[in-house]
Amino acid sequence: MKIGVQLPEVERPPSWGETRDIARTIEDCGFDSIWVGDHLLYRDEGGTRGPFEAWTSLAGLAEATSRVELGPLVAATSFHSPAMLAKMAATVDEMSGGRLILGLGAGWNQVEYEAFGFPYDRRVSRFEEAFTIIRTLIREGSIDWNGEFHTLRDMELVPKARSDMKLLIGSNGPRMLRATMAYADMWNSWFDGFGNHVDGLGELTEIVDDACSAVGRDPTEVERTVALYVQLPGGSGREPGDAERGTARPISGSRTEIADQMRSFETAGISHVQIVLDPIDSKSVEELAEVVTLLR
Repeated sequence: MKIGVQLPEVERPPSWGETRDIARTIEDCGFDSIWVGDHLLYRDEGGTRGPFEAWTSLAGLAEATSRVELGPLVAATSFHSPAMLAKMAATVDEMSGGRLILGLGAGWNQVEYEAFGFPYDRRVSRFEEAFTIIRTLIREGSIDWNGEFHTLRDMELVPKARSDMKLLIGSNGPRMLRATMAYADMWNSWFDGFGNHVDGLGELTEIVDDACSAVGRDPTEVERTVALYVQLPGGSGREPGDAERGTARPISGSRTEIADQMRSFETAGISHVQIVLDPIDSKSVEELAEVVTLLR
């Protein structure tokens, strides 16, 4: 099972220098991947917060690291035209030497949609059309499209993208899964979707299996990945106003207990986990690395 770490997003506002240092620590400690959330603005009882922009950050990480896989968890297709999103993904993938996993989703945080002027209505319909455009450009390099939301004339992705770039879908919704499982390489659920516990996975994996079967896809062809919320000593919990991102209890305890809980996901068929770490800093990454040694 591959193990990655998500960089700080809503927990606190680190500088880019610290963010880069955490990323390098993740790579130096032997983790497999680094992930960034694709969000722009949060407002809640805790105040207003805004993380760094995801694609700019991924470009910086492509230069700051040399081995780990990189990806958005997940890119909101609403924030860019789909052709532009494919262009950015192809560029970051080239900069990283082919290390990008293209995570895609429909978005959910209405505050940032309204603040930045993006349409919030019919998000799944908009996603379905955007996904068709993006995966066609990545896989085939060109498209003509006259849809409900987008029109593209003789669109070519030049330089071409790596055609075997992995596409990851971050959704538990049956409609989203039916629209994507014929083409996706990986599926992901955020921790609150299954209660951050392996016992909550069964129903979700059945939904993924059913979506694959409905489109004639062998369910074993789609990798299963999940984000896990892990709290180490010194963690203070998720932000009180962060309920929309999940209120599940963290994985915690001794190093052995945390390792055992993480191992249960591998036993359940999960091939890659993205750790949402509390606290999230270089010291905690090093402590998590000691937990991971118990798994390998």
